[in-house]
Amino acid sequence: MSTAAIYIVDDDADMREGLAWLFDSRGHKATTWDSGPPFIDSVKARAGVWEQAVVLLDIRMVPMTGLQVFEQLKALACPWPVLFLTGNGDVGTAVAAVKNGAWDFLEKPFQDNVLVDRVEQALAAAAANGNANQEAHRLRYALASLSPREREVLDQLILGHYNKNIADYLGITPRTVEFHRANIFEKMGVSSAIELAHKLGRLQPIGAPPDKV
Repeated sequence: MSTAAIYIVDDDADMREGLAWLFDSRGHKATTWDSGPPFIDSVKARAGVWEQAVVLLDIRMVPMTGLQVFEQLKALACPWPVLFLTGNGDVGTAVAAVKNGAWDFLEKPFQDNVLVDRVEQALAAAAANGNANQEAHRLRYALASLSPREREVLDQLILGHYNKNIADYLGITPRTVEFHRANIFEKMGVSSAIELAHKLGRLQPIGAPPDKV
């Protein structure tokens, strides 16, 4: 069974049960809610700890509409892809929700295989995004592990400066710069100053491009 979760929020009991059976039969763990408030309460209880999941959200519900639930998820910085399930009269609203950050929508009635395919695509995208977040966390941890001198050398490396220029600027020998450079590359998991600049560029602006390395 997949470790990813499928969260189904729909006030139609038959729809909830049918969707839960469908995803359980395809090897996914499905959990259902009959309205938005208890689902949002369960999300808040996670305290920012997110597993891999996709949310299937009916647009027309009470007391909270699907759109209101979606806005609550965004306010909680919830990373889960949201796929809206909509009736014919709500297509325009669903399209607007996608433009506002929802993953996709499907109009009822829909084919089971189409729904499962969309959900698995969303899970794959969420997994890729999670991997990117893990890499960003690793880079920040590696940055924090650098010594003050290594950080000074790094700042010069990503500006594209040669070892000799860095040595003159910092008042140390080129051999010492090379020693620090090797340590920086090992800690950051890179093999060149250009690769280092590219990775750090995904975290924050780092200055001029390394065109002299």
